[in-house]
Formats: sequence, C-alpha cells, structure tokens
Amino acid sequence: MTDVVRLEHRGEIALITVNNPPVNALGHAVRQGLLQAFQSAEADSQVRAVVLVCEGTTFIAGADIKEFGKPPQAPSLPEVIEVIEGSSKPSVAVIHGTALGGGLEVALGCHYRIASRDAKVGLPEVKLGLLPGAGGTQRLPRLAGVAKALDMIVSGTPIGAAEAVEHQIVDELFEGDLTEAGLAYAHRMVEEGRAPRRSGEQTRGLENADNEALIRAKHAEVVKRMPGLFSPLRCIAAVEAATKLPLADGLKRERELFVECLNSPQRGALIHSFFAERQASKINNLPSDVKPRPIKTAAVIGGGTMGVGIALSFANAGVPVKLLEINNEALQRGLQRARDTYAASIKRGSLTEEAMERRLALVEGVTEYAALADADVVVEAVFEEMGVKQKVFEQLDAVCKPGAILASNTSSLDLNAIAAFTKRPEDVVGLHFFSPANVMRLLEVVRGEKTSNEVLATAMAIGKKLKKVSVVVGVCDGFVGNRMVFQYGREAEFLLEEGATPQQVDGALRNFGMAMGPFAMRDLSGLDIGQAIRKRQRADLPADRDFPTVSDKLCASGMLGQKTGAGYYRYEPGNRSPLDNPELAPMLEAASREKGIERRELDEQYIVERTIFAMVNEGAKILEEGIAQRSSDIDVIYLNGYGFPAFRGGPMFYADSVGLDKVLARVKELHARCGDWWKPAPLLEKLAAEGRTFTEWQAGQ
Repeated sequence: MTDVVRLEHRGEIALITVNNPPVNALGHAVRQGLLQAFQSAEADSQVRAVVLVCEGTTFIAGADIKEFGKPPQAPSLPEVIEVIEGSSKPSVAVIHGTALGGGLEVALGCHYRIASRDAKVGLPEVKLGLLPGAGGTQRLPRLAGVAKALDMIVSGTPIGAAEAVEHQIVDELFEGDLTEAGLAYAHRMVEEGRAPRRSGEQTRGLENADNEALIRAKHAEVVKRMPGLFSPLRCIAAVEAATKLPLADGLKRERELFVECLNSPQRGALIHSFFAERQASKINNLPSDVKPRPIKTAAVIGGGTMGVGIALSFANAGVPVKLLEINNEALQRGLQRARDTYAASIKRGSLTEEAMERRLALVEGVTEYAALADADVVVEAVFEEMGVKQKVFEQLDAVCKPGAILASNTSSLDLNAIAAFTKRPEDVVGLHFFSPANVMRLLEVVRGEKTSNEVLATAMAIGKKLKKVSVVVGVCDGFVGNRMVFQYGREAEFLLEEGATPQQVDGALRNFGMAMGPFAMRDLSGLDIGQAIRKRQRADLPADRDFPTVSDKLCASGMLGQKTGAGYYRYEPGNRSPLDNPELAPMLEAASREKGIERRELDEQYIVERTIFAMVNEGAKILEEGIAQRSSDIDVIYLNGYGFPAFRGGPMFYADSVGLDKVLARVKELHARCGDWWKPAPLLEKLAAEGRTFTEWQAGQ
C-alpha cells in the first residue's frame, strides 16, 4: 500500500480506502496503492469481497493534473483496472461526490457500484481533447448501451446518480455513511453468493438496438455541430469498436485512438484552456488575508432581458434577489419575463415546475429604491448611457447600507466615472454579465482605480457562487472582451467594403471554429447597439481614421437585425435562420465606391487573419496596459463569452501556435496598407523579435 491508499480487514470484507486530498486524483501513488491493495485482497484466502471507498467530499474525480505533460509512470491506469476487474473476489465501488474520467473507469472496473443520491458520474476527457483511455469507451457501452455511452463520452457532461441507475451504470443508491453502506452491500453479495460481474464481459447494453445507426447519427451530429474538433470523432470510433470487437481488441483500439488524440495539436490548446480557467480566479497582488464580505441578499436594477437574467442567476444560486423597475407595469413585464424564461427551461426538460416555483419565490419585484436598503450587493443593468447610470448610482449611494457592494453591468463605459457618482467609490465594481446572463458562464469583474481589495475579492466570490467563470479586468473602453471584439467586427465590416459578403465572412470564421460569424452575431444583438457605441467613439477618433459605413447604412434604412426582420441578413417571421438580404448588395457597392475601392475576391485565410489578428494585436496592447492580468485571462474571456473555438485555445494561445513572427508580419503588412488601426503593439514586436510567446511573457514578464 501507499500513504494515500489504505487496506483494512472488516471480517471477511477487504476495505480499500483512498485518501488523496482534495479530490482523490489518480496520481502515481494512488494507482500503485490500488494495484497493491487489490492484489493483496485477491491473495488473501480470508477475503470474500472487496469494498472501494474514498475519504473527503468525493470519489476519485479524475487524473492528477500535476502529472499532465510528464512521462507516464507504471502502473498505468489500464493495468490497475485490469487487475480490479480480473479479481475472483466480487468488489463494489462506493461512489459519492463525483466519479469522473479515470475515477468512473475505476468504478466500472469494480464488479458492482453503489452511489449516494447526489453523486455524479461522467467521462469528461473530450473536453481536454482526449477520450477515456482506461476502458471507459469499451465498458460503458456494454452496461448503458451505445446511445447513452455516446452522449456521455462525446459531450463529456456528467449525469446524476439516479440517471446512472436508470442506465445500469450504477446498481443502487444509498444514504448515510459511505463505509457502512459499502460494507452492508458487500455482506449482501457474500450472503447471496454473488460472483464477480465484469463490465467488460457484459452484453446487455449492446443488445436490442441498431448500434450502426446510432453510430452514424452521432457521427453526422458531431460533423455538423462540432466542425474541426478532433477528439469527438475518435470517441465515436472507440465506442464503435465496443460494438464489434471483444474486450481485449476493443481496449487495444481504444488505446490507439487515445494516442492519436494525445498527439493532436488540439489537445495542447484544450489543456491550456483547462489551466487558464483555473488561473483566472487568482488576483495578482491581492493580500492573502483579504476576506470577502458575506452576500446573503442581492438586488438588480432593470427588468429587461439582461436585468432579469442577472436576477435569475442569483435565484438559481439560492440568493434572494429584489428586481427594481421604474413602475409597476414595467415590473410586471420583468417578472413575466422571468417566469417565461424558466418555463422555456421546463419545456426543454432542464428544470422542474417545483424548482421553477422555488426559484421564482426568491425574486421579489419592487419599484422604490428604498426597498434596496438592506441588499448586500446591487447590480445596475439599465440603459448603456452615462446620464442614466449617474441617476441610478446617486440614488443607490443615498439608500444602500454601509458596506453594500454597488455593481455596474456596463459593457464599455468608464467605471471610474460611474464610481465618482457616489461617496463610496471603494465599494463600486463592475460585474459585466453576458447575455443571456442566466446561461452564459463568463463574468468580467471590472476593478476600478478605487475599488477596494475586499470588494474585488467579494465580486470574485459572487461569480463563483453564481457558477460563473470570473476574470478580473481593468477600466478602458470595452474592458477586454468588447474592446477586442470591436477590432474584430470593424475589420469584418472593412472586408465587406473590399469585396466580401456577410455569408463569406461568417462562413470563413465558422470554418475556423467560431460559434457564430460576426454579422449573424450583430443581427442577433441588434445593429443599433453597435451604432450607439460608434457614435460615441467617433468623437474621439484621430483625423486619419474612420469606421466602415455598411452598418450605418443599414441602420439608416431601419434594418437593425433580427428585431426588424432584416439586417446583414433577412429573417422570416418566427424563424431566426439567416437568408440573403437583397437590399444589402447595392449598399455594399455604394460603400466600396465611396471609399474608391475596387471590389475583389477574398480567400478564407485572408478573412481569418484580417479579423483574428486584429484581436490579437489589440490583446497585446491590453496586456501592456495592464487591463488584463495575463494572456490566458484574455483566452478565458474569449472561450467563454465570444464563441472562440476551444480547440484553438483562445486568441492569444492561437497566435502563439501560429508564431508571433508570422502574426507580426501580417500586422505590419496591413498597417502599411490599411493605416493606423493596424499599428503593431510594441509587446507583439518585442516578443516576435525575441522568439518568445505571450504564454512565456505571462510566466516571466
């Protein structure tokens, strides 16, 4: 045994306990300890059954991330699981918390499985560009069937214990003490004379289904919904092997496909994303003794789509929240919007009516600022205009209790100016949610020049409570996400003046991996929003710069996107599918003619570089200015808020992978041809000259 795995004898039952805080990860010592413990139990003639249990808050939650990128050490996990499954003594895994990745594969190696009612099981390797490599793709289909195995393995999404029982992944649920439940189950196995029931020998999940049709359907779905992703198709191929090959051959095929994924460049990007998200929660130069303020109640100002989404985020987290509107009529619309949002979740099957009513009971509508006097945090989500924000914050300053956090959901305005409308700027912070706020994971936490450390720490704690991916950013026009997406959108529109169509630009960027093209995204959000920002920004533009004009022409014609039935695309009533807008072509011709540009054919690589490299160049400026703490924070923002393809790691990681010398060469070329919008960032020039990357600069500055 090892220090992290303990073997005890409880009469004729061998009790194997894993204790490797914080999540019982499958590091070398755990693998070695499990191997030795199961071998000892097998060799002991007094042992008639084996119980595997974990201490702490969870079962084995997966691989040890500290071993990522290091040479493998024997025993490998497949070797350990082969010994567990091959034992002649029946074994039971006692699952609580989460059994993920290799943790679930260990449990599948045991002959029986029981789980606490709130436990979850899953195989999330695909999210790291891999596939389950220790038998998960072979054993799970044999138990749960091909359809469920494909859903779990290709999505990487865990399922609850009750669902695991329904699909025969888990044998039964238990309540109470883990060890006692495991021992009781083991005694039952002995009394009933149960023999080992090896998952790898099961066939029930492969019977009575058209497995070939299921494989074909999932393959077609992945090609359509996950274009460019490497590992999901290998996951499908591995599950297909389980339907056609005996276990030994299937495991061999799984290993071959696992190695293909391991060697894919996408894996490096996805691993980067994994660590970047964890790094984002760390705040540079924040004293370790700073404690967040308690947040027991919240309030949101504004009952529009964004305000309601923020209020529901608090309700979903179990935090009572007051929703303030200017009058009862507007308030009732907001409350109905909240109910309708939950009703849509019920229709999709992701929420029960009981849960809806429980959450709605936490949302209280009010029309007077005085009702917010006891709120611990108030989030303003009103119209994006400084005069409107001023009135709100002056009233909040007057009524909110000392120590209350006053937060703005502004997406681009100067948070320091907003804080100056109060007598307590140290309590003001930006909480920039992304729409729909109750769904989108990203939260930009904007640190003003006077925001206190305590308030900053509390804002990050709020994000964690709301299950958001929170990233600290500084104050500038658009912060990080919108400041960079402005460059992206501007260059996309310049491409229209050069000769492209919205379909060509959107198609090229979707092929690159973006969730939506820039013009479909603009139509969705409304072209008037961008026009308001351009109007404000034009006042400060240097004389040698201007914006493209196609969007202005659309707005002048009353075509604002989906809300009006036409924008860059045309939309049929009740249908959001983008169609060709015949009124756009003459506008494109006019825009090119006004600029003296001869329209020409543009290839996909040029379209991608023109838009993505504009973001990268701006990201380098953001890093130099200290608006973002680290380049990986920029990647986290784009992966979670802007639909950047995870398999490319984010814009800054993507630039590193291309080579900063190549990125700089294109930026310089565009600077010479297109003007100072493309002036190279000094940091980009410096790193390219030194042969370094943004990631290396982040680590060593």
